Amino acid sequence: MRLWHSLALGLLLMVHTAMPAVAQEGSALSPRVLGEAALPGVMAKAVDDFVVPGYRDLSQSTALLVEATSALCRAPSEPALGTTRAAFSGVVRKWSAIEIVRLGPALEQNRFERFLFYPDRKSTGLKQVQAILAKGDETATEPGRLKTKSVAVQGLGALEYVLYGTGAEVLAGKNGDFRCRYGHAISQNLKAIAGELLAAWEKPDGIQAAWKKPGPGNPLFRDNKEAATELLGILVHSVEMVKDQRLRPFYAGAIDGKRDEGRPKLAIYWRSENTMPSISVNLRALQMLFNTAGMESLLPADSRSIAGSVNFLFKSLIGAADRIDGPIDAVLADEKQRATLDFIALNTADLLDRLNRDFGGAIGLGAGFSFADGD
Repeated sequence: MRLWHSLALGLLLMVHTAMPAVAQEGSALSPRVLGEAALPGVMAKAVDDFVVPGYRDLSQSTALLVEATSALCRAPSEPALGTTRAAFSGVVRKWSAIEIVRLGPALEQNRFERFLFYPDRKSTGLKQVQAILAKGDETATEPGRLKTKSVAVQGLGALEYVLYGTGAEVLAGKNGDFRCRYGHAISQNLKAIAGELLAAWEKPDGIQAAWKKPGPGNPLFRDNKEAATELLGILVHSVEMVKDQRLRPFYAGAIDGKRDEGRPKLAIYWRSENTMPSISVNLRALQMLFNTAGMESLLPADSRSIAGSVNFLFKSLIGAADRIDGPIDAVLADEKQRATLDFIALNTADLLDRLNRDFGGAIGLGAGFSFADGD
């Protein structure tokens, strides 16, 4: 454990040393004028090279899931169940890469919650899914009626329970007919939502037009500062999500010097062992957005080292997440893997500060700019 804490401290010292003095002292950051020429191009690349391809990948993966569940229901077997579970994990990864864009079409018609209802703090959704399975509610097997039900019974969380939860072994045989048809309806619902999201972002005069052309007549961004705030906000809020909504619920680290035993069943996707793979994809997607959009070009020439530090932290966090393997209960029982979780928690906090304070301040959002405060 001491070795990992030393490595984490060393990483922080290396990053701070690499930063110029102006970036190490948030109060000393001087507001800069955002580059008028750079911002529209950055927003356009974010849409064309990250958001649209991300939703396209999600749409394709949900189509494969529909095919897999359909085949499983027609001819149940262990291999068919394995193929369906693999397709489910594929959707989890594609969703984890684009769920960071939690705005616009994703928030309309409760699409985000319908695709992924999490966290389920009181197990309300779990109980509703279990009730559907126990009662054999045929209305849940009809996609048109399923989408009118609780958001908790029509998305990834519900499908994970269908495929991996108590009694899921029946899916490999004829006794799993109802359970399989319910899972198939969920997969069709996920495909429909993914298609709606892709169509909304591909529409030339829709949200992509608003992103690409900030200005007085723009319904979303009246100027470049508002556009930059939205784009950087994706990074800031998503790193917060990883730190506070994906890691902390199942492991909070040492508390007042006492070991946290952890709560494995509060981890997202714990049944399918997709917890850490999804977190790794979240981080990879954020780094990809940062670099694909060319966000470094928004920085003044004397502050470009901030981008290097951000990328250094992303690389270190992704590598750490990839080293954690196995069921979450086993991870929490392993001292070395727990130390890696501590490392991730420590450095997501530092990455959040880099983006929120250093990058935001350097591009003119103000010294000590805080998305958390709604500034």
